[in-house]
Amino acid sequence: MKPFQLIVVAVCVTTLGIACSNQTDTNSSKSPTAGNSPAAAASPTVDEFAATRVVFKEQCSKCHGETGDGGQVTIEGKKLRVPTFKSGHALKHTEEDFHDQIMNGGDGMPPFKGKLKPDQATELVRFVRKEFQGK
Repeated sequence: MKPFQLIVVAVCVTTLGIACSNQTDTNSSKSPTAGNSPAAAASPTVDEFAATRVVFKEQCSKCHGETGDGGQVTIEGKKLRVPTFKSGHALKHTEEDFHDQIMNGGDGMPPFKGKLKPDQATELVRFVRKEFQGK
């Protein structure tokens, strides 16, 4: 019975030491009275589109722009009028239409099936819908 009691005491002392250490770290970095709770400060916002933002920047922004506005661009010496994602027919496309357009191209857009995986195209559609169309 004594070894068991010794283990229980050791666990309690360790737990108390960790709790006190965390309390000191929390108090020294931010004061809860300043309007920030320690739990809120410790949990960063996760960007569900972090990887997709990189793909968009590398593969799409050259023509569609960083903000999805499109417009007149010159690619490989050719002037192109690239549609915006924010209005017009882009709002009427189904997710399947967008996915097909990304993978197979058409209407002046090159195909990306050799550069992107199907799931990346799916995530690009979700990204465009949320970031540029507010859906």
